[in-house]
Amino acid sequence: MSLLKGKVQNYAWGGTQYIPELLGLEVSEKRCAEYWLGAHVNAPSILKTPEGDKSLDEYLHLNLTRVLGTKIADKFGRLPFLFKVLDVNDMLSIQVHPSKIEAEKGFKFENEQGIPLTAKNRNYKDDNHKPEIMVALSEFWLLHGFLPKEKLIQVLKTIPEFNHLLTVFEDKGYFGLYKQVMEQTTEESNKILQPLVNRLLPLYKAGELDRTNPGYWAAKAVDSANDTTILDKGIYSIYFFNIVMANKGEAVFQDAGIPHAYLEGQNMELMANSDNVLRGGLTPKHVDVPELLKHVVFEETHPNIMLGELQDDGIERIYKSPAPDFELSQILLNSENKYQSVAQTAQVLIVIEGEAEVSEGDVSLVLKKGQATFLSAESDYRITSPSLATIYKATAP
Repeated sequence: MSLLKGKVQNYAWGGTQYIPELLGLEVSEKRCAEYWLGAHVNAPSILKTPEGDKSLDEYLHLNLTRVLGTKIADKFGRLPFLFKVLDVNDMLSIQVHPSKIEAEKGFKFENEQGIPLTAKNRNYKDDNHKPEIMVALSEFWLLHGFLPKEKLIQVLKTIPEFNHLLTVFEDKGYFGLYKQVMEQTTEESNKILQPLVNRLLPLYKAGELDRTNPGYWAAKAVDSANDTTILDKGIYSIYFFNIVMANKGEAVFQDAGIPHAYLEGQNMELMANSDNVLRGGLTPKHVDVPELLKHVVFEETHPNIMLGELQDDGIERIYKSPAPDFELSQILLNSENKYQSVAQTAQVLIVIEGEAEVSEGDVSLVLKKGQATFLSAESDYRITSPSLATIYKATAP
């Protein structure tokens, strides 16, 4: 059991307050988007041990079976998950993640083409899939999958600029509709979207659009863009996808092929240990439309807001998903209860609210808000709190 210090990622869409305040850092104008806890090669966390600081990826390389346990070590050959805190101030790119098989194929192909891993036109950064689950730490807004057919037809009928797309959808379905708008030239999409944006922006700036209205997010995307002369095709996705609001403590799972985008709020995110993202708009980064179209699931999606399963101890709430790589849970403590567990494989715990003491045998760590610990397989530990504590736990099922 060791203290674990993660890495802050300073992406342009992040906020300036939430993550610094969580970690006890000085608040500045610097954008702090994500706090990574894991062993991903791009930003491995640091273990604080009696023998000094150790990079988690290097430590696992030397102690893989002992730390993960034989079953998980043999199955994955690495820490299978990456744990993050996100602060979404501006909208993230519309994106989709490949399946495991497609990630392996894409990674191998781009390696054979000699495309550097750091190249801006690189689609596959590794050979892994990237299913992910998020639990809201605040009111959290996101796009998640295509609207059900009848709702999408209503959108195409009621938005004048989209009326001509109704027959495309009726004739060619989700794939034909999305392919047509994503393959438009900048001139074509600007011509269609500009009248819509001209109507929306005054309403947005006057505070007359609410977050359930796709117009709110379309206008926000334009209002926050560096270049307003090129209208992002991601605006189409805002209208074609489900707009979902998760309350604090509620979860959403994103599987391979489900197009999605985070819009606003803070969350805990747990994913397979990968950085593979195929983007579809709302981003200055590389957008490869043909590759994107290969991986999107072109069918209606009915969002599933997960409340988690409260365990028999009344303390831990597990957010189960079909992903074999990870399992996320929330632990709520007060001064009168105690959490007891034996880790089956490596675990990462982070205190989001309050203070907690994690004890294993005669060793104890006091974790304040924002602090995390890393536990190896077979750790028999307990957690108590002098008052109240909210803890999130990442492990593999």
